[in-house]
Amino acid sequence: MTALWQGEPEPHAFHPSGADWLRIIARGFPLAVLVFGGLGVLLLIRLIERPFFGIKRPFTPHITQFVCRMAFLILGIPFKTIGTPMRQKGAVVANHAGWLDIFSLNAKKRVYFVSKSEVADWPGIGWLARATGTVFINRDRREATQQIEIFRQRLQAGHKLLFFPEGTSSDSRRVLPFKSTLFAAFFAPELRDFMWVQPVTVRYVAPEGADPRFYGWWGDMGFAPHLVQTLAARRQGRVEVKYHTPVKVSEFASRKDLAAHCEAAVRDGLGRLNVEPA
Repeated sequence: MTALWQGEPEPHAFHPSGADWLRIIARGFPLAVLVFGGLGVLLLIRLIERPFFGIKRPFTPHITQFVCRMAFLILGIPFKTIGTPMRQKGAVVANHAGWLDIFSLNAKKRVYFVSKSEVADWPGIGWLARATGTVFINRDRREATQQIEIFRQRLQAGHKLLFFPEGTSSDSRRVLPFKSTLFAAFFAPELRDFMWVQPVTVRYVAPEGADPRFYGWWGDMGFAPHLVQTLAARRQGRVEVKYHTPVKVSEFASRKDLAAHCEAAVRDGLGRLNVEPA
């Protein structure tokens, strides 16, 4: 992964035992069949969906949601949501802990991730991202107008675009400062008057006795070792997603005000989820 946050020492390398490998195979094989089988079905349906509906995608997102829900069942990770996903046109902003966020944020609500363009070239992940409608952006001011037009088209089509304002993943135990520059596009005249933003908090509770950062994926941690460790867990922890009250972009004076509001909501949500009973 390309990570920016190096704020904590990474856990010691995980070395699977014989029993661990049994769990890895028992969970990993059906998970692979689910993900890549679902991708195959999605691509086939998209061949029909695209000519008739273009970017609207009325059918294929349901496949993505099904795959994400079933993934938690295969992994044995309980999944819980609090609050209501917004119905207004707009974006979702959430804290970012790692690759499990893809399943966590898609399982309840149809969303389309906004990601840096480099992700499109990542082996496996980039392929899945493109197939599921991820919006790839370049961090180049010269392309800002073009990117705003892409956002407008997708939002007008009813897509909920999902941003990670921290700009990187963390150890899952904290919320990093939100980058207000990622909110600048929301204030473009083409978007500001109709666009809403919903802050969302994702909380991961580690398996009993494990490092509290068990599900976090950051720094120089490789994807494959982290996936293997997750598959090998004797008893899993749990995932909780909290949907906060949506706000209208036009009610804020600047991108910095909106970013501060969303960060406070997400940060408060993580704190409350850490003290509320399960």
